[in-house]
Amino acid sequence: MGSYDDSGYGGVFAFLILAPLFFLFAIAAYIIGSWFLMKIFDKAGVQGRWRAWVPVYNTLIFVKLGDLNPWWLLVLWGGTAVLGWVPVLGWLIGLAAFLYSLAAAWRVGLKLQKEAVWLILYFFLAIVWLGINAFDRSRWNPAIPAAPWAGNFLADKTVWAGVPSQVPAGGYPPNPATAPGAGAPGYQPPAGYAAPPAPPAGYTPPPAPPAPPAAPAGPVPPVTPPPAAAQPPVTPPPAQPPVTQPPAAPQSPATEPPSTEPPATEPPAAPDAPEAPKE
Repeated sequence: MGSYDDSGYGGVFAFLILAPLFFLFAIAAYIIGSWFLMKIFDKAGVQGRWRAWVPVYNTLIFVKLGDLNPWWLLVLWGGTAVLGWVPVLGWLIGLAAFLYSLAAAWRVGLKLQKEAVWLILYFFLAIVWLGINAFDRSRWNPAIPAAPWAGNFLADKTVWAGVPSQVPAGGYPPNPATAPGAGAPGYQPPAGYAAPPAPPAGYTPPPAPPAPPAAPAGPVPPVTPPPAAAQPPVTPPPAQPPVTQPPAAPQSPATEPPSTEPPATEPPAAPDAPEAPKE
């Protein structure tokens, strides 16, 4: 019992701390979102800035600016509140309400010169999408092709005081993706353009003014051919140095090997005999 009581007290304590934080966060998101909607309503020409600060009503005006019937969104919200306890049906109705507002954001973005790819930002961070469209330099332009649901029950046919109608004065321009001859080259006139009226019967256009006399031809200056480009001097390649033969190695004098034989010596001559004395 003690552990159960401790966990119960802990849950109550966490709720008492987190509930004010969530409440403050919701109030801050509501103030910032209403401020952004007020700036977008100013661009669209909605009279009375207070309309952007009324809960539920400001979202219905946003959907109405997106060429959708705002009452259907209110029906979807009511179905979500009543049937939200049903596991599948309540979720589907809530998803349908979100997709309904997503389609309205697509039309509002087109009127503020935003391509359909901007819906990715609205899907994940709608508050950032509103801030960009509120403070950028885009201008409200309702003269865009009609919405795909313009001819069925989703189209906006309501008239609310202070909220301008989104049907262009000259009608919706043709959709270049579905109009006959889409993609054909050439200039397409803007929306609301009317061709000039035909001239009355018997109208004769004024004669064309005479052509001005041709200007006298001036002397043709002599054509001087451009000087030939100077050829760079051709430098002959340096002469090859004479090939010198290396000096012949000096030949050593041929020396005969010493004879190993002893020199021949003649024996000494015998002394002459003494002459005999003469008598």
